[in-house]
Amino acid sequence: MFFFRYRPQFSDGVIDLVPILMEAPERSLGFGEVYDFIIAPHGKRREAGRISLRLGESEGIYYFGHIGYHVDPPYRGNHFARRACALLRPLMESAGKSSVVITCDPDNWPSRKTCEGLGCVLERTVNVPSRFQARYEISPVKCRYVWRLDADLRIE
Repeated sequence: MFFFRYRPQFSDGVIDLVPILMEAPERSLGFGEVYDFIIAPHGKRREAGRISLRLGESEGIYYFGHIGYHVDPPYRGNHFARRACALLRPLMESAGKSSVVITCDPDNWPSRKTCEGLGCVLERTVNVPSRFQARYEISPVKCRYVWRLDADLRIE
């Protein structure tokens, strides 16, 4: 269990996003500005997961996506990933994004449901080049979902 003492930067009354400093990703990935957050139940000082927003445009973003997240097992099923993505929407819009990509493994049904719940559209399923697979331990196939930020948001 991870405890922290930073104030939330974003909150919807169900979850809080608390900014954290992470090691910068390799520049060669072209992630651009990266914002990392702990996902915490509202008002609790417990980590329920993490979310990362990458504002660059590159081949790395093509396979890793603009948004990456995970929710720890005890907190799954509460739409925390969907809520966390929604909370970052103003940050994406202020960076001039009209759409962002979220990628996930084809068999990761909870993540696919998160994307669909946000109103994302499955653009395509892509094979990840072996150079990315070997170096970054990324799955060989990814689903690319596009989230148009001007679309209606559906949060339960």
